[in-house]
Amino acid sequence: MYQLITVIVLVLSGAIAQLNLPKTPGYSTARPKPYPTPGYEPMMPYSFSYAVVDGPSYNNFGHQETADTKAVTGSYRVALPDGRTQIVTYKADENGYVADVKYEGKATYPENKPSYPPNYKPAYKPAYQPAPPKNYKP
Repeated sequence: MYQLITVIVLVLSGAIAQLNLPKTPGYSTARPKPYPTPGYEPMMPYSFSYAVVDGPSYNNFGHQETADTKAVTGSYRVALPDGRTQIVTYKADENGYVADVKYEGKATYPENKPSYPPNYKPAYKPAYQPAPPKNYKP
């Protein structure tokens, strides 16, 4: 009995779905239009540069870049903590990014000196003592 009722309900729901009922306002069954593929415009020429030299904070760096319609070229420099200056010159075009890295100056490192006097003394002085001889009596 329940199977018969289930079959009837399914047949009726299928028949109702086939009827041309009015569409709900505000909804469309049309497929949305795909977004257009992005077009790549040629690069606009530009040029910029900046430099920072601040003695108290030991900041010394700069950047310079120029672009035409085909490639971007530029360089930047950074003062490293070891006293050297790193200079990177680069070019980016349709063939990729090519960078040339150079270092100016010599790396210097401060001598490692402890800030406190070494006053370590062991709590005891170990001394070697051989085991006492064994006296066996038969």
